[in-house]
Amino acid sequence: MLDVEVFGAGLAPGAPTEQEIRRLCSLSASRMGIEHAHVAIEFVDAERVAQLNAAHRDKPAPTDVLSFPIDGVEDMAGSPRTGDAAAPSDGQPPRELGDIVICPEHTTDNGEMLALQDALLAEAGR
Repeated sequence: MLDVEVFGAGLAPGAPTEQEIRRLCSLSASRMGIEHAHVAIEFVDAERVAQLNAAHRDKPAPTDVLSFPIDGVEDMAGSPRTGDAAAPSDGQPPRELGDIVICPEHTTDNGEMLALQDALLAEAGR
């Protein structure tokens, strides 16, 4: 099971509900073969995302999304800890995917990610 924590959803009027966010995250993880994991999603304002962007990317300006992966990409691609991250029955904790920070009031990529988002949402039946 994918454990999804959602914080600050009130900062994103018009965003999917927390239940829908959890469903979309589960669908995305499932596409990668990941079943037992945890991810945190936080909605923040432009000031907070600018602080994080400055601290972690040396870019003191707002952006739309920042991600902070914990288990490396190589794990998701199939290293010894393959796609179905350590199921609870094997005694290991679920995979920690990391954190995603979203600033709903700011976009910086000329709509490229919004087009991808629309395609993924259409595929998900939303």
